[in-house]
Amino acid sequence: MLFGRKKKEPPRLCVAAVIPAAGSSQRMGGENKLLAELGGVPILIHTLAAFEQCEMVDYIVLVAREEDILVYQDLYKKYGLSKKCILVRGGETRAHSVLEGVRACLDGTDIVAIHDAARPLVTDDVICGAIRAAAEFGGAAPVVPMKDSVKRVSDGKIEADVPRDAIAAVQTPQCFVRGRIEGALVKALRRCLPLTDDCAAFEAAGLPVRATQGDYRNIKITTPEDLLVAEAFLQGRDV
Repeated sequence: MLFGRKKKEPPRLCVAAVIPAAGSSQRMGGENKLLAELGGVPILIHTLAAFEQCEMVDYIVLVAREEDILVYQDLYKKYGLSKKCILVRGGETRAHSVLEGVRACLDGTDIVAIHDAARPLVTDDVICGAIRAAAEFGGAAPVVPMKDSVKRVSDGKIEADVPRDAIAAVQTPQCFVRGRIEGALVKALRRCLPLTDDCAAFEAAGLPVRATQGDYRNIKITTPEDLLVAEAFLQGRDV
């Protein structure tokens, strides 16, 4: 029966999407940018729906400011989202909020996919690609090549070219083995390291992060102009 045996399937991973949504939105005039509408639907709902629809994601951890928790609960119900969602109070910085979200994950969670709440146009391919790479390599993040020329500038003076093939724009979700990113965040915060993203904590711990395929449409909405670009992408127009 050697050739008649069914090939054993690899064990299914338990994946949590951790979505920090506790920022101050200062560049959007102090208003909660996640409640701004994109195609008639709040930005946050677009983001949550992407992970709701992703079959590799088992549940969502949404990290929010205290004053937004009830608002987000109501929106989740209003738009008919049904995947399990754990709401957690955020910390004093984004990194603290992410750590709270990771710690709130259920026992048995293998991979956490940490995603900016203000990236509403993330696709299933981007999400799944990063999750699969994290399962294999421990950490992964989607990137896109730089389109513009990049220069090194000092005191207002352009000093030198930075080769575009040596750099990339990093996006989210940034995905990691749960225990490793929790430990990396704890160490980085204890050392008061300046963390530009979640990969920075992983890298500071000496852990490698695999680059996966990003998407130029997966923009982060931080200004009113970004919202206009996202509207154009949503409607399928070239920008």
